[in-house]
Amino acid sequence: MSPTLRPRRGRPRSASGGSRSRWLRSPKVTIGSLMLVIFVLLAVFGPMVAPHAPDWQASTLDNVPHPPSAQFWLGTDVQQHDLFSQLLAGGRDTLLIAFVAGIVATVLSVLVGVSAGYLGGKADEVLSILTNIFLALPGLLILMVVMKMMPDSDTGNPLLIGAVIALSAWAWGARVLRAQTLALRSQDYVESARVIGEGRSRIILFEILPNLLPILASSFIFTVIYGVGAYASLAWLGLINPTNASWGTMLNTAQQFSATTSGTWWWYGPPALCIAFVGIALALLNFGIDEIVNPRMRSTRRGLRNRGPRFQLGLTPVVRAEEGTRP
Repeated sequence: MSPTLRPRRGRPRSASGGSRSRWLRSPKVTIGSLMLVIFVLLAVFGPMVAPHAPDWQASTLDNVPHPPSAQFWLGTDVQQHDLFSQLLAGGRDTLLIAFVAGIVATVLSVLVGVSAGYLGGKADEVLSILTNIFLALPGLLILMVVMKMMPDSDTGNPLLIGAVIALSAWAWGARVLRAQTLALRSQDYVESARVIGEGRSRIILFEILPNLLPILASSFIFTVIYGVGAYASLAWLGLINPTNASWGTMLNTAQQFSATTSGTWWWYGPPALCIAFVGIALALLNFGIDEIVNPRMRSTRRGLRNRGPRFQLGLTPVVRAEEGTRP
């Protein structure tokens, strides 16, 4: 009598569960997400928990910057501002502008890149020429010219500054999305949707865009990194309203009073480290997402982990044959 087969207890492993486990096992995604969450919380609650307002002065008579102490954790500048309070308040505008730039640039990339790749013909030629023009323009130089012409009241508007930065950051994503859309528009499921009479907008939204989500995520994170660097550069060059507390304005003030040559490291070091760590967090998150959603990188990493004998330059590898087998 043959034994009866009993069904296995427990819920079957789904594809979403496997994908979720890959996300949790990725150290880059974990570390990058943790660092980014810390800076987001700092940007949201930093101005609320700051000991003083950014323009608060401990004294109007002392013109000497003081090093970190128990009273002022990051010291003071020449005008006796509490640098720790400015650091806590400076992250809000920096991250807000960077994320606004990322959202606006991603929307423009989708509108231009996906439309050019799917429509083809004259529309593709016109949109490709527009994309190439923005790719050829020096982004930071254009931003400097635009910000110089804006009134001081507008240079303190985070939403407006983020939109201006996005205008110089959408072309790269549009080029990549166009290339991927050209490859997807000839797929069987797209042809089937076109045969049954689906409209262009519905095909783009429900057939093509879901397959572009990994590229959209990578493009968004890359643009946020660019937004952080661009805004910090504009503020460091003095093109942002100095009344806005940000890490870039702290660097600009430190440069004006020669903090780098006088050894006042507590003035320019903390904001520079914050900008660097935000960029590192976003870069780790971007690399981790790319490794998870890109099957080529997964297979390459798995092949490197499971490969056979390692070869070294200058040595001839010898594989020992098992007994009873001919070489």
